[in-house]
Amino acid sequence: MLGGRLHSVMKYSLAAGLIGGTALSLRGNQYQLDSIGIVRLSRAASTVFQIGIIYKIDLYGQHLDKKSIEYTELKSVCHKRAAEKLLKLCCTNKGVYIKVGQHIAALEYLLPSEYVETMKVLHCHAPTNEIEEVYKVIKEDLKKDPFEIFESIETEPLGTASLAQVHKAKLKDGSTVAIKVQHPYVQGNSRVDMKTMEYLVKMMSWVFPEFKFQWLVDESKKNIPRELDFAQEGHNAEKIASLFGDVEWLKVPKVRWDLTTPRVLTMDFVEGGQVNDLDYIREHNINPKEVSDKLGKLYSRMIFIHGFVHSDPHPGNILVNKSDNGYCNIVLLDHGLYADLKDEFRVEYANLWLSILNRDRRAMRQHSKNLGIDGDAYGLFACMVTGRTWDSITRGIDKYIRDIDGTFGFKKEVFALLKEKTCHTEEWQKHGCLLVDECKIYPT
Repeated sequence: MLGGRLHSVMKYSLAAGLIGGTALSLRGNQYQLDSIGIVRLSRAASTVFQIGIIYKIDLYGQHLDKKSIEYTELKSVCHKRAAEKLLKLCCTNKGVYIKVGQHIAALEYLLPSEYVETMKVLHCHAPTNEIEEVYKVIKEDLKKDPFEIFESIETEPLGTASLAQVHKAKLKDGSTVAIKVQHPYVQGNSRVDMKTMEYLVKMMSWVFPEFKFQWLVDESKKNIPRELDFAQEGHNAEKIASLFGDVEWLKVPKVRWDLTTPRVLTMDFVEGGQVNDLDYIREHNINPKEVSDKLGKLYSRMIFIHGFVHSDPHPGNILVNKSDNGYCNIVLLDHGLYADLKDEFRVEYANLWLSILNRDRRAMRQHSKNLGIDGDAYGLFACMVTGRTWDSITRGIDKYIRDIDGTFGFKKEVFALLKEKTCHTEEWQKHGCLLVDECKIYPT
């Protein structure tokens, strides 16, 4: 039965991409082989077929007791093999596939660890383009030869992501900048790739009913067009810099608007090491606890005060360096995707955090339900939100989030939001008392 379904997946996937996929992709990419819709779709469909065979023959075909150690070990091996095939597909098709692979790498509580660990390489080792392709995009968008604008451009990228790569460069006036240049194939391929992935996810859901990832496709379809507009990214950077204008330790590189287009973003270059680079942190005598505290304060304020949240906070997008006064700075990069949180969501999310901090399971369940998480899944949701085990949550998570000066800065942000949104109500009185008891923080 499963084999028949897999055969159908392959056959109908190829047929579906023949007309629409080829036409869309050829028009945007001058007939490059890897940009032909049917080639990309066939590659994806073939990978799905191979992954299905791994599970059908090598796992389910062994007819092992699902509670046995042998089955568990074999399942892990199959997960690893399937994940490696998926990684190869992402690296070959690039673009949107890399982006989705990065999302998979972040789903630690939803996917087998073999998939998560395999895909993590995409956060810092995405495929790069030749420098000539970078020059071509710059010339097309800025309407000048790159070396009429730049004194020099380093050929080795500082980093490569799913949709672009970044190069360090020096302007004619001697100032140093970072140029983010979109991969030339992304725009032309993005529409057909999203259609392909949507189709393949539906096919996988048919073959494996427990495979429910249409939401990931829906989010990608909504967000990728935003991330492909680098001018919008520049506006996001300026907005977050303005919102945190009073925070000296947050650094957002300045946008060079005269050298910015939807495919090219030029910003001042800022030195720093990745936030998870412990060797860099030790070499520069930066206090890791201070880094952790400032990140907590940064995101707490984004969520609970401004409702404008940087939505791609992997280590490559957050740098640290040491300021002249001896404290650490946080450098925030890649402003392509922000979430605008509604007041109703923020208040409910704040209430959820209070229930977690107070170890109130009934309230956790209720506020999780209000956020769309029904039933006993509230415990898993609490673990995902906090990044902690259920055991640490039930023992008391507040011991883990105390600030470097001994106060509870995170709770202050929650307190401020609830005070603003529920002031002079019975609900505010209740939560105010909870916070006073828990944190010894008093209304101002």
